[in-house]
Amino acid sequence: MALIKSCRGFTPEFGENCWLAENATVVGDVVMGENCSIWFNAVVRGDVNSIRIGDNVNIQDGAVLHCTYEKTTVMIGNNVSVGHNAIIHGCTIEENVLIGMGAIAMDNCYISSNCILAAGAVLLEGTKMESWSIFAGIPAKKVKRLSPELFKEEVRRIAQNYSHYASWFKE
Repeated sequence: MALIKSCRGFTPEFGENCWLAENATVVGDVVMGENCSIWFNAVVRGDVNSIRIGDNVNIQDGAVLHCTYEKTTVMIGNNVSVGHNAIIHGCTIEENVLIGMGAIAMDNCYISSNCILAAGAVLLEGTKMESWSIFAGIPAKKVKRLSPELFKEEVRRIAQNYSHYASWFKE
């Protein structure tokens, strides 16, 4: 069973049909929606401020979600995939977003719906990603507009696949 810890009077809450890997860690003021998964070695630390996660979200292996004490929170909408070893720190991610492997989103970033933050990208503090954009690089910049076709084929497919993968571990 995952390490689930209360902190400062807050105990993590989970919606129906969620799956957490045995070595995932979830701490404090965390509220997760339905049909979500937190994968191996991922850490969701709501110790210093709140983390809110929508429905059908997957936090992949080694990813870290955290905030800045009394300054920032993490808000994640529905149908979001947070890739392996990504860091989400004190920012907002709307729905239907793919955060690539090893990407970093810093405090007060705002990632609008229907976006991709490319693998290895570093989104500097306060950066805003407009809908239907792909940001890449260090520091991350808009590299192109996301087509509805690519969005449907990649972003939605990955979010749906992770729900399927999690089902293998629930048997």
